[in-house]
Amino acid sequence: MSEKLSKVLKAAGLDLLSCMQCGACTGSCPSGRHTGLNTRRILRDARKNRASVLSDDALWLCTTCYTCQERCPRDIPITDALLELRRLAVKEGFMLPEHRRISEMVEECGHAVPLDEETKQKREELGLDPIPETVQKYPEALQEVRSLLKACKFDELTAEK
Repeated sequence: MSEKLSKVLKAAGLDLLSCMQCGACTGSCPSGRHTGLNTRRILRDARKNRASVLSDDALWLCTTCYTCQERCPRDIPITDALLELRRLAVKEGFMLPEHRRISEMVEECGHAVPLDEETKQKREELGLDPIPETVQKYPEALQEVRSLLKACKFDELTAEK
């Protein structure tokens, strides 16, 4: 696994070896102030080819605001590296239950957060269509979304392993 991790990051153009562990990423992270996200530790673990980085729940705490990337003195694409690590984690079967549920919702109804009856009612009270111009309004569009997800094997990727 560790060899694969190193190869995937390198193929993505992410040179984590240039990281000098200054801590600017972790120190400037808005999520890190409120969660266990330690960007520097995750990058260090990835750099050391520790496969455990893929099963680290903190990997999913990044909100992809790109603050760390903008402040990195070595211009390391940190957020892109985290996203690549997430991609590999999912491919290896690691995914938080919350993210798995969101994936299921996208497969079921075309949205991560589908409209409920209360929201539809509030929209009508405001003079809006109860369902906005989204996949939920057009069943044929939902079928297209499902076809696309199946074609790219999203269902297989996000299935419980």
